[in-house]
Amino acid sequence: MRGAIIFLTVFIIFLVITLAYPNLPPGRQLYNLLGVPETAYPVLGIPVTTLVSAVFNGVVYGIIVWLIFSLAEKGRKKPEKVQPASPPTPPEEGKKQSETRSQ
Repeated sequence: MRGAIIFLTVFIIFLVITLAYPNLPPGRQLYNLLGVPETAYPVLGIPVTTLVSAVFNGVVYGIIVWLIFSLAEKGRKKPEKVQPASPPTPPEEGKKQSETRSQ
């Protein structure tokens, strides 16, 4: 659950940063790889090209930070100590009773 919150936090941060700095990589490069022509058509007052680049950056950086967080959490957890199981000791009384019955 914490990993999802980390991802969403980083996603929103990089979305906002990219809206302020639209040429922040790799968002613009990914947008250009799609082969979609740039457009200034506004969505909520933001040009579509900038908005799509911001979403790409949010996803890319969010996944990177989430992976780093997950690996750090996994490495930080202490492995559980496995206690060796002691062999069960048979009850002495049970042996004596079965020996006396067989005689």
